[in-house]
Amino acid sequence: MTVTTADPTDTTVTEEAEELLALVAQYQRLNRAQRRRIANNANSELRTLLAGVERDMALRRSPGSMAAILTDGKEMQAKHLDLIDRVFRDIAAGRPRKVLITMPPRHGKSRRAARWAPLWYLARHPNHRVMVASYSADLADDHGRWIRDAINAYGPQLGIALHAGSKAANRFDLADPETGERLDGGLVTAGVGGGLTGKGAHLALVDDPIKDDADAQSPTMRKRLWEWWTSVLLTRIEPGGSVIVIQTRWHEDDLAGRILAGDDASDWTILDLPAIADSEDDPLGRQIGRPLWPVRYGLKALAKIRRSVGERVWWSLFQQKPRPMSGGVWKQEWIDDHRISTAILRSIDLDRIVIAVDPAGGDSSVNDEVGITAAGSAYVESLGPHHSHPEMRDEFYVLDDKSASLGADEWGIVACQLAIDWQADAIVVESNYGGDMTAQVITQAWQELARKGLTGRMLMPRLIPVNAKQGKRLRAEPIAQLYGQGRVHHVGQFTKLEGQMVTWMPGMDSPDRMDSAVHALTELAEVDGLETTMDTYERGDPPGRR
Repeated sequence: MTVTTADPTDTTVTEEAEELLALVAQYQRLNRAQRRRIANNANSELRTLLAGVERDMALRRSPGSMAAILTDGKEMQAKHLDLIDRVFRDIAAGRPRKVLITMPPRHGKSRRAARWAPLWYLARHPNHRVMVASYSADLADDHGRWIRDAINAYGPQLGIALHAGSKAANRFDLADPETGERLDGGLVTAGVGGGLTGKGAHLALVDDPIKDDADAQSPTMRKRLWEWWTSVLLTRIEPGGSVIVIQTRWHEDDLAGRILAGDDASDWTILDLPAIADSEDDPLGRQIGRPLWPVRYGLKALAKIRRSVGERVWWSLFQQKPRPMSGGVWKQEWIDDHRISTAILRSIDLDRIVIAVDPAGGDSSVNDEVGITAAGSAYVESLGPHHSHPEMRDEFYVLDDKSASLGADEWGIVACQLAIDWQADAIVVESNYGGDMTAQVITQAWQELARKGLTGRMLMPRLIPVNAKQGKRLRAEPIAQLYGQGRVHHVGQFTKLEGQMVTWMPGMDSPDRMDSAVHALTELAEVDGLETTMDTYERGDPPGRR
C-alpha cells in the first residue's frame, strides 16, 4: 500500500499567497500619498508588483480612469466628465439615484455616459442589467455594439466576458470568464418608442432622447416620448434601481422639462451644465461667465458657435434654456449693445434707486424663485433714437439681481439688505399673490436688520405694493420698448435674468427674475411719464405720491 503524504511546500505556497493578498488589500486601503511613499521605497520587483495593483485599482476607480488606462491616456478627460463619473460611482456603490444631466453638444457626454460608463458598471456588477435608450434604435444599437466590442477587446483585463449564445448589439448577456456559464447581467438597447421586453434594469440610461429640432417642436413627438418614458422605460426599473437622463435641451416641454415640472422633481439630482456658467451654484463651481470645457471650447470658440447657430439654438442647446422659435419680446442685442461696466456707473449720478420683489408662486407652475432686482435711473446726456446729437433724457440701469429660491423668512432679509447696499429709496413688491403679507415680510425683515445694527442710520425705504391687473405682455412690452430704444443698461452681466428675458414669449409662464426687473423699471419709468405703463398697475402709493 502506498501512503501519500502532504507536501509541506503546498501549505507554504498557500500561506504566502494569502499573505500577499492581505498585503495588497491593506495597500489598497491606503491613501495616494501613503501608497506613493511605499512605492518610492520599494525595490524594483516590488515596484513592478505595485504598478499592477495600481492599474487594477484605476480600472475600478471610475469610468474615466478605466478609459484612460485602456486607451493609454488617449481618452478625453475633463471636469464635467468627472462629474458624470461621480454619478456612476455613486450608483455602483449601491446608492440608487435619479439624475438629470443637461449639457451642450460636442462635449463628450454620450461617449462617457452611454459607452464607457455602462462598460465600467457591468465590470463592477456583472450580474446587473443595464438599459441604454436613445432617440433611435440605430443610435442605441451603436452604443450597444461599442460596449459589446469593448468587452471582447478588454474583457480579460476587466474580468467580464460575453455569453456564447447572446452577443447581439442590441441585447447581450454576460458570462463567467472562467466557466462560460451565463450570468444574470447584460445589456439591452432601444430607441424611444420601442419596446424593452425581458428582464428589468438595475440601471437605465437615456441618452439624447430627442433627434432634432423638428421632433422637439412637434407636440405629437413630445407626447410620444413622454408616454414611452412613463409606460415603458420607468416600468422596467428594478426595485432599488437607478435612472440617468443626459441630454441637451431643445424645448421647454422636452423630457427634461417635464421631469423638472413633475410631481417627483424633488427626487431628482439636477446637474445643469451650460456651455458658459450662468449661476453662482454651478455644479462645477465655475465663476459666472466661465466655459464648460475651456481646453476645447474657450470663450472665443463659443462666441463663434453662438454667431453660427443663432440665439435660439444657443440658448437651448448650449445654455440649456430653451427659447421660442421667434417673436420674443426682448432681443439679446438690445441688452448687449447698451451694457455698461461698474466703472462707467461710478461716473453717473443716479436720481433714484429701487428694489423690486416678485414672490414665488404667481402664474408659473414650475418657477419657484423669488425675483429680487435693483434698478436705478438718471437724467443724462444720451443719443436719442431720432437724433444725430446727444440730448438730455432719462436712462435706466439694472444694477443687481439677487433672485433665488428663498423661503418667506429669507427673501425679506435679502431684499432689505440689497436696499441697504444700494441706498434705495423704495421697495416695489408685487402683492397679487400675498396681499398685505408681502409688505409685512419686508417690514419685519427691516426691523430685524435694524435690531442687529445693520441698517446704519438709513430709514426704511418707501414700500410700493403693486397689483398687476393686466397680462404679462402689457406689463413687459413697454419696458422692452425702452430696451429697444437703448435706454436700459445692464451694469455687468446678469446671465440668468437676461436668459429669461430673451427666451420669453407672451403665453409662456413668466419667470420671477424678469417680472421683478419689469416692476423696478416700470416704477422708474413712470417718473419719466411713460404713459403706456399707467393703466397696467394698481399702485398702493400714499395719497399725493404721484
